[in-house]
Amino acid sequence: MPSMETLLPLGQWPRPAPGQLLGVLTDIDDTLTTDGEVPAHVVDSIGALRDAGLKVVPITGRPVGWSVPFAQSWPVDAIVAENGAVALRRNAAGGLDKLYQQDAATRSANFARMQQVLAQIEATVPGARRATDSAGRECDIAVDHSEFTQLPQAQIDECVAIMRAAGMNATVSSIHINGWFGAHNKWDGAQWIVRTLFDRDLAAELDRWVYIGDSTNDQLMFERFGHSFGVANIARFVPQLAHLPRYVTPSERGEGFVELSRAILGNAHA
Repeated sequence: MPSMETLLPLGQWPRPAPGQLLGVLTDIDDTLTTDGEVPAHVVDSIGALRDAGLKVVPITGRPVGWSVPFAQSWPVDAIVAENGAVALRRNAAGGLDKLYQQDAATRSANFARMQQVLAQIEATVPGARRATDSAGRECDIAVDHSEFTQLPQAQIDECVAIMRAAGMNATVSSIHINGWFGAHNKWDGAQWIVRTLFDRDLAAELDRWVYIGDSTNDQLMFERFGHSFGVANIARFVPQLAHLPRYVTPSERGEGFVELSRAILGNAHA
């Protein structure tokens, strides 16, 4: 069974030579956040990475509507939301462009089907309730298991099973159970946004990018990135992970992200 002992400490990461890294891709919830908030010094660390010439793109299961204020205020190149389905980027006029992987007709049809599945889950799984951020979702559904309610593992598994029986993809983050129709996921979304924004092939340049996350919905990223990191609170999910990150930060959540940014920059004060 996987264990924390298999993860190398951040201090053993062989930091690439200056100019080798192109950017940092990061989860948000319980990776950037602490107690549901992203502290100012974590945002400052993102800014320090950008100031050093690195691309920074959060990739999250959160909805696009929830992501709007952060895409406007954080020093990031874009935010990819809803597990790879949609992205937000600032435009030259100071507003936000919304980019989708699916066309409007597909999104509309999928949305109607997803609402039926969500209603079925709420009607049949004891204690299951849609996430409070559901109004901002366009391309997926989410059931809360740890943000404002505590859903036992058996019920989490039941929600996942119902989604998959309906033909949906389903994944579990540190707070939500997400389900959607379509082939996209965090890895696909990462490749899409890197290609769209930077005209680069992520799969061909994996040794030039860093990924950091904290839960089972980060597994596709952990599996592929050599520079893959878990914040220390990943310990909660390690027994459920088929693919672990290579390294782990000393601290949990946003503090762990700050530690990684310092290591990337080779600067104890980043």
